[in-house]
Amino acid sequence: MSNESRKSAGFKDRTPVTTARETLLEAVSPHERTERVPLGDADERVVAGAITAERAVPHYRRAAMDGFAVRAEDTFGASQRSPASLRVDEAVTAGTATRVHTGSELPAGADAVVMVEETEVTGDSVTVFDAVAGGENVAPVGEDVAEGQTLYADGHRLRPSDLGLLKSVGNDAVEVYERPTVSVIPTGEELVQDDPEPGEVIETNGQTVSQYVERWGGDATYRDIVTDDADALRAAISDDLDHDLVVTTGGSSVGERDLLPEVVDDLGEVLVHGVALKPGHPVALGVVEGTPVLMLPGYPVACIVNAVQFLRPALRRAGHLPATGPPTTAAELTRKIASEPGTRTYARVELHEGDGPTATPTRASGSGVLSSVALADGWVVVPESVEGYDAGDTVTVEDWEWSQ
Repeated sequence: MSNESRKSAGFKDRTPVTTARETLLEAVSPHERTERVPLGDADERVVAGAITAERAVPHYRRAAMDGFAVRAEDTFGASQRSPASLRVDEAVTAGTATRVHTGSELPAGADAVVMVEETEVTGDSVTVFDAVAGGENVAPVGEDVAEGQTLYADGHRLRPSDLGLLKSVGNDAVEVYERPTVSVIPTGEELVQDDPEPGEVIETNGQTVSQYVERWGGDATYRDIVTDDADALRAAISDDLDHDLVVTTGGSSVGERDLLPEVVDDLGEVLVHGVALKPGHPVALGVVEGTPVLMLPGYPVACIVNAVQFLRPALRRAGHLPATGPPTTAAELTRKIASEPGTRTYARVELHEGDGPTATPTRASGSGVLSSVALADGWVVVPESVEGYDAGDTVTVEDWEWSQ
């Protein structure tokens, strides 16, 4: 569609959110770059290839209790009425016992441990009041992890407990996928970084999106502001096609200064322009030389809504990261939320505790009011098929700030 045709047509036909997301994800390929990182830097990184145990845990027979290492047969028949008497020695042979502590190596010749509370020491002898079977109170080699055991499959996201286990089996580093790289390009001739004059606006979208990228498991490159000039926009996008994703903020609608859809279509292909969601329907999704390009709206709330709906899943696919849903809270709505049929609405709410959680809408409209998101606790998603919710309805509040 030509520039003039697009501007006159506007967004009469909007792509459903689910369809738009699927279209974008079809254009995203998980990268295959890997790196080896120290365990101390590997929390939340994604395993590249299966990991097997280099050694068993424990790698020696160890006492599972404080007490005395013995030959089990020397305690057979021992009881409170008829205890066995063994000589305390540094080595375990017939009729002897050696003091051990939890975790210490089981002496040669021993095959069991009598718990200290079942013994009584007198001089160089120990009286045993309970018989033990072979292997009792002994942790065998590999009881925790066997040598060569597969611990984690490709794609597993590492947790602190995983890193402890890897260290225990002899790893000091792990092969992981590199974090996906994202170029974030704020656009708009009215944007400045500080000290705005009348008619100027502080740039926040690029910074916000960059920080979400880092939180969601990527590496963001936060570029300088690019003015509303087709050549400048074309150069900015072309220079960053070595990234896994390119994200622009602003300039995605149908106004005279909204040049990005035409620029991307000239460089590659616009897959979607205009999505049935509110706030933020003027989002555009494209691809240039195999690199997905997300054109997010310039209004801050619309930018955040679309970043969560499209950038997050695209980034996580690119980086082999699991696609997880947000934490949710069921709450009673204190005021009505209206919505437009056929449009998925994201209504910002505050949560309050009382006899039960309640959700109070902060704003149902106003996609340029950043504080309505920053001061909210989440949003209620009103599906396309529902014409809003009434006060008193139980709704699901999504926390879009989650990082996992």
